[in-house]
Amino acid sequence: MRRARYARSVTLQARIEQKLAAALTPQLLVVENESHMHSVKPGSETHFKVLVVSPSFDGVARIARQRRVNELLRDELAGGVHALTMRAITPDEYARGGAEGFVSPSCHGGSKAG
Repeated sequence: MRRARYARSVTLQARIEQKLAAALTPQLLVVENESHMHSVKPGSETHFKVLVVSPSFDGVARIARQRRVNELLRDELAGGVHALTMRAITPDEYARGGAEGFVSPSCHGGSKAG
C-alpha cells in the first residue's frame, strides 16, 4: 500500500527565524511579518522587521552585523522578500535601550496607510 507524503509547508517567516537562530544563537530574536501594512495580497510574506540580540555581535561594526544578517538570508532576499528592516545589537546595547524606537520606515512601493 502506498502512503501519501505530505510536505510540511514552512513559512518564510519561520525560515528566517530558523536561519538566524541557528547561526547567531541570539538571546532575543523577533521576526515580524509586516506585509499586511503594504499593498500586497493577504497572506503575503514580503516585508519583514527583525530584531536580533546576540553576543556574536560584540566587537563587530554595525554594517558588518547587517551584512552578516543579509548573507544569512541571501536566498530569502533573492526570492521574494521586498523589504527587510533590521536591528542587530549586542545584549549590552539592548540593556541600554538599543531596541527602543525601532520601527520600519514607510514603504515607497505603495503603502495602504493614508
